[in-house]
Amino acid sequence: MEKKKIKEAAALRYSPDKNGAPEIVALGKGEIAEKIIEKAKESNVPLYEDAELAHTLNFMEIGSEIPRELYEIVAKVLVFVSDLDSKFSER
Repeated sequence: MEKKKIKEAAALRYSPDKNGAPEIVALGKGEIAEKIIEKAKESNVPLYEDAELAHTLNFMEIGSEIPRELYEIVAKVLVFVSDLDSKFSER
């Protein structure tokens, strides 16, 4: 029997002028993860799916900055979001 994976989500905020690294602003599993995703969609916040990253971030605390070990993967997320912002601002 296949074990069902519990959905996990994390929300990050990055303000280069304020923070040295992106900050975790929300974390959740199961229903909480679904609510985080729903709220992001309602607010037109870009979604980037990476189950492994969400799982890793869920071991951290809300309000903490991401550790250096995650800079490279989170940089990919930020580039993705930046590209989306550029595409939508061109319209």
